Amino acid sequence: MSITNEPEPISNSPLSVIIEEDSWILALAATKLLVKKKGNKFYIPKYKDLKGILTEPGLKYITMYEGHTCYGERLKESFVPGENFELIEIREITYLTGNPEWFMIAGTANHILHWYSMNQFCGRCGHKTYEKDDERAKVCPDCGNIIYPRISPATITLVKKDDKILLAHNKNFKSGLYSLIAGFVEPGETLEHCVEREIQEEVGIKVKNITYFTSQPWPFPESLMLAFTAEYDSGDITVDQTEITDAAWFNADSLPDIPSTDSVAGKLIRWYRDNH
Repeated sequence: MSITNEPEPISNSPLSVIIEEDSWILALAATKLLVKKKGNKFYIPKYKDLKGILTEPGLKYITMYEGHTCYGERLKESFVPGENFELIEIREITYLTGNPEWFMIAGTANHILHWYSMNQFCGRCGHKTYEKDDERAKVCPDCGNIIYPRISPATITLVKKDDKILLAHNKNFKSGLYSLIAGFVEPGETLEHCVEREIQEEVGIKVKNITYFTSQPWPFPESLMLAFTAEYDSGDITVDQTEITDAAWFNADSLPDIPSTDSVAGKLIRWYRDNH
């Protein structure tokens, strides 16, 4: 089983298909993916591999990928994999398997399964919801409320000052890991206003010349990261001690431990390093 370097785009169409023996199953326990292991290689399990483990009514259509129909199911966090199976963290998929595309489809499954679990009942009237037949959505049969998968936009920014960049340690990071300043967009904000506010709130400085860089789905559980670059304008670093416990300016050739390339933060920091 191989993954190409240029995969087909993920399809979000809610296809009505029969679960075939060779359908891929993205079975998740919390943020861990169940994989089949043979020697030192990992494989996405097929439906026929997991009979007796899955409850078919719980399977949810996720996507079509390289000719495979992919379904997802949420396992109990206490689930113990059997022989030749292993649970691996979604964030470690690329490192362990060498297949960054698996990170993408497993993350999509995590997003969609979270949405299902959070919308079993209508938020307007409390009635049980059902899946729509013609699109990825849930509908309330009582009041007609239609609920689509939620996507929460967040900004993440590389701030430049002369030949250095600003990196910060979040209280939830492992020891020694530094990344970029990020935060969710609030109602009434533009993306640029979010960049300015988050940076000033978390590290006390002002920025200018905010420029869009790229975007990335970040399904933990439902974010869309919008990456920017910006230039230092004024102020001294003063960390908020609520989210950020340390921040400093770093040269491109003396960076601390940074996120992997699965995250847009890791890609953006390496882009700066490789160009400076």
